[in-house]
Amino acid sequence: MKTEIKICILGLGYIGLPTAAILANRSYNVHGVDVIPDVVDKINQGKVHIKEPGLNTFVKSAVFSGKLKASIKPKPADIFIIAVPTPIDEDNIPELKYVFESTQMITPYLKNGDLIIIESTSPVGTTEKIRDMVQKINPELTSIQYAYCPERVLPGQTLKELIDNDRVVGGITPEAAEKAREFYSTFVNGTIFITDSRTAEMTKLVENAYRDVNIAYANELSMICDKLNINVWELIKLANRHPRVNILRPGSGVGGHCIAIDPWFIVSSAEDDAKIIRKAREINNYKHLWVTEKINNLALKFQNSYQRKPRIACMGIAFKPNIDDLRESPALQIINMLIKQGKDVLVVEPNIQDHESFSLIQYNEAVNLADIIVFLVAHDEFKDIKIPDGKKVIDVCGIFE
Repeated sequence: MKTEIKICILGLGYIGLPTAAILANRSYNVHGVDVIPDVVDKINQGKVHIKEPGLNTFVKSAVFSGKLKASIKPKPADIFIIAVPTPIDEDNIPELKYVFESTQMITPYLKNGDLIIIESTSPVGTTEKIRDMVQKINPELTSIQYAYCPERVLPGQTLKELIDNDRVVGGITPEAAEKAREFYSTFVNGTIFITDSRTAEMTKLVENAYRDVNIAYANELSMICDKLNINVWELIKLANRHPRVNILRPGSGVGGHCIAIDPWFIVSSAEDDAKIIRKAREINNYKHLWVTEKINNLALKFQNSYQRKPRIACMGIAFKPNIDDLRESPALQIINMLIKQGKDVLVVEPNIQDHESFSLIQYNEAVNLADIIVFLVAHDEFKDIKIPDGKKVIDVCGIFE
């Protein structure tokens, strides 16, 4: 496949922008599309709007070489990649409006022989719906190829993993799958596995549901151990000495753009059958409420003893350690609940400079000022903290274990 071909990427977020930058640095001509003008303007200046190690350098190089340009509108291309968000609504039903809007945006620019790749996490059958939508809008587009290829990257290592990780490519037809495989093979070092579009869509969902179920087991175990006065961290270490046991680490819940959302896509497609998957989601969604109640109980005891409200230092608001990503963060939900309840909260997050809703404080200062210290996220900065005498500590992420 020649790198002179043109690529149009819809969505310049956590996946779309790194993908665009990688492809442009591989000499592809990349036209990126985003509906937020400020994002487009920043990218065209060679700057980034998200925090990801190395991304700024990649984007700057791609833009200044003339290989990457951003706009609020698509342009004709040979390959169209849809990498827009797919959230869930208040009833946990997948919301595909951004995928469908992207499809409508690109259809006027399509020509027969083009390849459309959906990377957005999607319910089973979405790729086929995209095909049907395009053909309904323009029945003359009879030889468009449609494929699905989910990302499977870890925030903080996105650039490396987009290149090195194995990929699953599913086509509506074998020809579409092969054409997509040929494209990904030009910049992916990992093995590329070919299947049909429905299996590829489901692969992404079950990977994250698997993680969610295992985290739910750990979170449920932590609540049981708290009730039975057992150190859950010691228990997990001992249980994991079994050669076929690998219990994950509990936390304040589950966040992020994948694990906290994707299992609901399976539930929505097979509501009566996805019993364990649904229950795991419910357990992990409940965990932040359980943590909030635990904080409230300790705060009440403090207030009864000292006749004043305690200062509560909440350590970490990202959805996982050592990143700045706040999407679906259970720690953030806990903090918002405490503030809404009128608690005196000190908020710490070493990976971001400011937050639109509340002030941030340095972690050493927070530890000294607080009466109760709650470790919500196991950031590396917190592991060497010395707790002054007399401070009450709640550790839901095993920071000192």
